[in-house]
Amino acid sequence: MKKIDALKALQDLDRRGIYVLTKGDLEKLFPEEQEKAFEKSLQRLVTDGILERVTKGVYLNPMAMSKKSHIVEDIAVVLRRACFSYVSMESILSEYGVISQVPIRRVTIMTTGAKGVYDTPYGTIEFTHTKRRPADIIRRTLTVKNRPLRIASREAAVQDLVRAGRNIDMMMTAETA
Repeated sequence: MKKIDALKALQDLDRRGIYVLTKGDLEKLFPEEQEKAFEKSLQRLVTDGILERVTKGVYLNPMAMSKKSHIVEDIAVVLRRACFSYVSMESILSEYGVISQVPIRRVTIMTTGAKGVYDTPYGTIEFTHTKRRPADIIRRTLTVKNRPLRIASREAAVQDLVRAGRNIDMMMTAETA
């Protein structure tokens, strides 16, 4: 793939608000590329700063104008694209002021997909699997404007924390009473 073709494709995606891509997404943009040539092109794009590898198999367009303030959540969406996922437990409880600790550069996410931890330049993403049905997830979560993931309600986040067997001692006493 030529650098100019890659730049044009990334610019077009950026205009549509897409700046985080999987390796598979990039392969679909350049279907004529042979596997080894594609790998070399991908490495060259990363070396030249046109793409940033954020975790295995996931890339970000660092020049994108569509980047939002919740980049780590946009990465999480791509990592669990076919799943229901929402910010919960320590991350959202900290935002609600229920726990005094603020998770630094870490976001805790409940997902119907696989559990896992991903270290990225934008923070660590920790997925915890939930068996809850999509209808239950939607009922227990909220949509926030300009935020890529839904967020748990305060009550749901506490329940998720307990259900996952996490440390509940950090919650302020008024919340646990």
